[in-house]
Amino acid sequence: MTKFRHRVFGDEHLTRLEKIMRDVCADFETELREFNGESNHVHLLVNFPPKIALSKLVNSLKGVSSRRLRQEFPELAAHYYRANKLWSGSYFAGSVGGAPISVLRQYIEQQNRPI
Repeated sequence: MTKFRHRVFGDEHLTRLEKIMRDVCADFETELREFNGESNHVHLLVNFPPKIALSKLVNSLKGVSSRRLRQEFPELAAHYYRANKLWSGSYFAGSVGGAPISVLRQYIEQQNRPI
């Protein structure tokens, strides 16, 4: 979720975010299985081994994506000027062991992605 829940992302931002987050996941030897987002948050379905600390993965995803987006899209500065942060410090993670991947993909694909 973005820092102040502003409507920050358009399709161009989300397309770039997906590439950045796929690269970060690859660096962690994890797999970003599904990605989508709305104007102020993203949904990720990540397959990762138990040896990976979730908090480190999330911190890296947020840190790298924030840094790169701010470099590539300077206009985003209007949304984080107070705290100089793009993302909030919180996140939600849920385990989905046993749930059919098709159901999870459908949920993520049905998010209201901005144009």
